[in-house]
Amino acid sequence: MATTGLNANYIFGIAFISALGGYLFGFDFAVISGALPFLRGYFGLNAWWEGFLTGSLALGCMVGCVLAGNLADRYGRKPGLMVAALIFALSSLGMAFSNSLPVFIAMRFVAGIGVGMASTLSPLYIAEISPAEVRGRNVSINQLTIVIGILITNLVNYTLADNGPDAWRWMFGLGAVPAVCFLLGVFWLPESPRWLVQTGRVAEGETILRRIGGESFVKQTVTAINRSMEGAEKPSLSMLLEKGVRPAIVVGIGLAVLQQLCGINVVFNYTSTIFETVGANLDRQLFETVAIGVVNLAFTLVAMWQVDKLGRKPLMLIGTLGLSVLYVVIALLLKTGASSGLLSVFVLLAISVYATSLAPITWVLISEIFPNRVRGLASSVAILALWGSYFILVFTFPILAEQLGTYGPFWLYAVICFAGFWFVRRNVRETKGKTLEELEDNFVAH
Repeated sequence: MATTGLNANYIFGIAFISALGGYLFGFDFAVISGALPFLRGYFGLNAWWEGFLTGSLALGCMVGCVLAGNLADRYGRKPGLMVAALIFALSSLGMAFSNSLPVFIAMRFVAGIGVGMASTLSPLYIAEISPAEVRGRNVSINQLTIVIGILITNLVNYTLADNGPDAWRWMFGLGAVPAVCFLLGVFWLPESPRWLVQTGRVAEGETILRRIGGESFVKQTVTAINRSMEGAEKPSLSMLLEKGVRPAIVVGIGLAVLQQLCGINVVFNYTSTIFETVGANLDRQLFETVAIGVVNLAFTLVAMWQVDKLGRKPLMLIGTLGLSVLYVVIALLLKTGASSGLLSVFVLLAISVYATSLAPITWVLISEIFPNRVRGLASSVAILALWGSYFILVFTFPILAEQLGTYGPFWLYAVICFAGFWFVRRNVRETKGKTLEELEDNFVAH
């Protein structure tokens, strides 16, 4: 369904503010990489506790996903975003003032609840307010703010590293600033017009749709939403197993698991561990986190440029196959003790491939492929699987690296990426340029 007369500035503005939840996601995701060298000494972490401390964010994310799905379907998308912002602010201060390992892990778990809620609600909200022809780009804004959050956090960490053994407190505490800014921004956002129409508040939904695309867009969108909701029941887990929903659930969960078990997040979270293996000092380790952030940002912009042109599926196929090959090279470099400069080249290549494929496209597809009547619940289930996989990945890496050598896990990640290539090739259908309702019809037919 092509539309003309879109209010591009308004659409971009509300998409960008919602995507600031991604910035906070990027902050909590990245801050641990710069803080770990300090936390190891302060809390006396062994491999098991290092993995659990890092992964405790993911456990909170899983709780946040469950809460987000219920909040999104019962009270709307906007209240959930506000709660996520408040949690971010409080947990950042809680981590900064922690004096014991149990308290710190508890606060990081709470932070994860905010991350889980934002990771579910921000792309969901953006997809629901965006016309089909700009939806891929707009949902990718969420990934862009994630990588901006990662880059700025890495730069701040690098700057604070000379402030002594308590530098980690400032690293975490400063997260309260963008959290408060996000909370203030959410007050300005309208509620999702699709959610309003689905819950019977049609006039309110039409008012927002009119601001987005004019009268013709209102009629087309409301008609499509109503058609998709015919005979709809209250969302329940049993509905996710229905014949018309099952293909989308399989693809959504499969992509979510693949995005994490592909292994790239050990590079983001354990940069210092990986480069320490080849003799890099602390300053070089933290510099590499900044370089990773810069490359991640640059190639996320490439993905935003191509996602609505080249399409979702081709980018995912390139990404999975490219990472598989690069991981083999990285494993060999780590095993042979190559120079940190040579290792950095291939690590940054892996980051660039991931940033143009699995990183943004997974979120785009998860926000697109589920039927309207179960989108909130289904998105939560897929992202729950994503964070469960993230916990497994970051918890096991220090243990596997200790047992097999730092290079060992990368052989496993190469195999997973190769299997992911075949999963995408067989199961993922192209979604670019189609409305959410058209995609629903395609999956039901499939």
